[in-house]
Amino acid sequence: MKFHIDIECSPQEARAFFGLPDVEPMQKAVMADIEQRMRTAIAGIEPEALMRNWGPSMMKGFEELQKTFWGGMGGLGMKDNKKD
Repeated sequence: MKFHIDIECSPQEARAFFGLPDVEPMQKAVMADIEQRMRTAIAGIEPEALMRNWGPSMMKGFEELQKTFWGGMGGLGMKDNKKD
């Protein structure tokens, strides 16, 4: 024997019927906190802020790459001159 019961009620009514707590205020507070953290994180990845933070280290890396490149090129030129 099977019984099938349809109950129409809102989520709030179902929680109240089963004696569960209303967590909506807590959910709103947590979502507001998450939204604020996301806005702060997004502000940190704006192009101007990225260049301000990464620019000096990127330029230093580029300078090191140039030194290595020119050092290698100079070394090749010196070896060629010694063979002549």
